[in-house]
Amino acid sequence: MMEETGNGMQMAELTTKYTPLDGSGGSSSHSQEDEDQQQQRRRPYSSLSDAADAPKDAGTLFVLESKGTWMHAGYHLTTAIAGPSLLSLPYAFSFLGWAPGLLALTICGLVSSYAYCLLSQVLDDCASKGHRFYRFRELSQFVIGKSWTNCFVTPVQFGVCFVTVVGAILAGGFAVKLIYLGVNANGTIPLAAFVAMFGAVMIVLAQLPSFHSLRYINLVSLLLCLTYSLCATAGSVLAGYNKNVPPKDYSVVGNPAEKMFGVFTALSVMAGVYGVAIIPEIQATMAPPIVGKMVKGIALCYVVVAATFYSVSIAGYWAFGNGAQGNIFDNLAPSGGPQVNPVWLTAISSFAIVAQLLAIGLVYLQPTFDVLETLTADVNRGKYALRNVVPRLVLRSTYVSLATLIGAMLPFFGDIVSLVGAFGYTPLDFVLPMLFYQLVFKPSRTTYIFWLNWVIIVSFSIVGVIGCIATMRHIVIDAKTYKLFADV
Repeated sequence: MMEETGNGMQMAELTTKYTPLDGSGGSSSHSQEDEDQQQQRRRPYSSLSDAADAPKDAGTLFVLESKGTWMHAGYHLTTAIAGPSLLSLPYAFSFLGWAPGLLALTICGLVSSYAYCLLSQVLDDCASKGHRFYRFRELSQFVIGKSWTNCFVTPVQFGVCFVTVVGAILAGGFAVKLIYLGVNANGTIPLAAFVAMFGAVMIVLAQLPSFHSLRYINLVSLLLCLTYSLCATAGSVLAGYNKNVPPKDYSVVGNPAEKMFGVFTALSVMAGVYGVAIIPEIQATMAPPIVGKMVKGIALCYVVVAATFYSVSIAGYWAFGNGAQGNIFDNLAPSGGPQVNPVWLTAISSFAIVAQLLAIGLVYLQPTFDVLETLTADVNRGKYALRNVVPRLVLRSTYVSLATLIGAMLPFFGDIVSLVGAFGYTPLDFVLPMLFYQLVFKPSRTTYIFWLNWVIIVSFSIVGVIGCIATMRHIVIDAKTYKLFADV
């Protein structure tokens, strides 16, 4: 239900701002009946977020500063989507098989890119009418009201961001430990130490003041993604002809119930891999005018996505079949068996993954840093004024330290990441963009886009709910192996 504004004058002013120009210059010749008809054609906007009309706060000015181009937005978006999680796609295929796996990967890609374009179009429409929104929660308040936003959208978005940061730090620690064991196979340094090292580097990089300041880091991140994806693809092709690799089996194993849960687990993995959850914050980094620019950034991102996702999925599943692990490099460089990948190829991949995980963590820190900056910084002082630098240093370091501690404590965090991915990425990226479009533009029921959007909303809502159940089942099964600060 949309929240109603209790101020009739405010509502009248707001709807006047959103009245399409028809060349009449807003003359008084319009009858009251014409105005009522126009009101009916407009969507029932909820009360506008205070942040949209108010002067820019410190978070907007210092963290989400709007100085970038569509290419910079494309770099940010590519880093947010095309990360090491794509190395789990062959594993998702193991629950589906060849044809369903390719179909599911394609559908998730088409739906996610479509959703991001719709969300960008909603943001563009608001900006063209004088209300540019810089944050997901602002747009959500504007469209569906404060109650739904405060109770669901905002907690889910920040939960996804925090879990992604913890996951990046933990995965970075794992990758550093693999490099260490490659040099010293009998090394005894525990995983928690490597997680702490990675977190320390993240604390230093987290002091970069704004999202825009990450643009060249994220360009390098894009190149790193191409690097380890190429290594994974080449390594899988070589492994496919290696006699040490077990015979390939492409059948989907398990009883009917296990197969059903496997399907929804695979769909949740794919939804999480394609997920972003911070499209408005990325679009906020672009300099005005912004209309039409984000679509170019999305196109740039999905060129990289198509090149990496399909190559890794097809090559990895072809090489290992239903034996594909949660990370394809666990097949290529198994800890308990012979190397099926050249050592130098694994080393290049590991370094590239470690470096990109730093960039991914930094991207998903920005929404939280925006909040911290808004609450503590003095907008009348400069970004680098001591008054603003000191709280920024303390709060950001504390936040990343907390994420690092959790990553070290919970090395089984991957299961929790999967749960939050199903519960978070699915609604934020596969449901809300279509819902926002329906409420803002109100397409006619006679148009295909009206029914397409509702089919996507209902379908992915079901996938998200069952994906949560399937992931919870997996957590319960694995719970007996959990141990704090385990050295795995």
